[in-house]
Amino acid sequence: MDYDPLRENLRSVAFTIPTPFSEDGEDVLETRIAENVRTLYDEGARVFIPCGNTGEYYSLSQAERIDVVRATVEALPDDATVVGGAGGSTKNATELLENYAEAGADAAMIMYPRHTYVHREGLIEYYRTLADATDLGLVVYKRGSLLDEPVLEELSTIENVVAVKYAVYDVKEFSRLVETVSGDVEWLNGVAERYALAYAVEGATGFTTGIGNFIPRPVLELSDALAARDWMRAKEIRDALRSYEDLREEDGGGPAFGSAKNVPVVKYGTDLQGMHGGTIREPLVELSAEDRGRVESFLEDLDRDGLLS
Repeated sequence: MDYDPLRENLRSVAFTIPTPFSEDGEDVLETRIAENVRTLYDEGARVFIPCGNTGEYYSLSQAERIDVVRATVEALPDDATVVGGAGGSTKNATELLENYAEAGADAAMIMYPRHTYVHREGLIEYYRTLADATDLGLVVYKRGSLLDEPVLEELSTIENVVAVKYAVYDVKEFSRLVETVSGDVEWLNGVAERYALAYAVEGATGFTTGIGNFIPRPVLELSDALAARDWMRAKEIRDALRSYEDLREEDGGGPAFGSAKNVPVVKYGTDLQGMHGGTIREPLVELSAEDRGRVESFLEDLDRDGLLS
């Protein structure tokens, strides 16, 4: 198959979409997913990642993941690119790939490996098995040290591995990998807007966004500035968005792990903008009143600076 059109489509900004739940958190609201992605499409978004970390992948059942991807595909025109998150055991991941392909997705993002005991050769075999099981393009999601340079070198030579989403705060390593990994893959900045400029200078051809779900216009403008290598304009937009990204990186207050506010910030901002964010599922927690006020203030600042319209 020719994966060049898919690679070209990924050279932009990919929207990692949240999953709207019912008020009690029990049900996925597929009609709300459709409304959200159509709104983003009308604003200019063209690449969508349902069932990523922002979509609470690990809080979804296998059936829900399939439903979320199907609802996303069915809501969008044919020129949109849909990359569904998949992972876990080989059997679970393969089941998702089969169903995503049947639903009409363009690619799958293979979630970062979560296993107590991991061997380098076993990792390579895992990805090769998934690649052999599907004609979908695959995006490798790097969030830690397991996917090191030898692993990425091997994976980059697989025909349908089209991109690496690099979600590690290490520009030095990223710069080296872009130069040394020999396969034909797109390098996507997976740590969002704050570092989009730095990673673009070092070879990233696209980036992923969470806050773009509720402020798509400045995020799309940032993508355009990076593509045009208008570094000054890109820096101006990046600086205006930095407060959102700083908030998303914080823990949830009290004993917590980093970035616990990530998804609740995106969902609350989505609600404020008249779309559908809704509640979260455990192990996440809702934002405090203080943090909701911070999100509201950030939106007011962006509106005052003319970045929302």
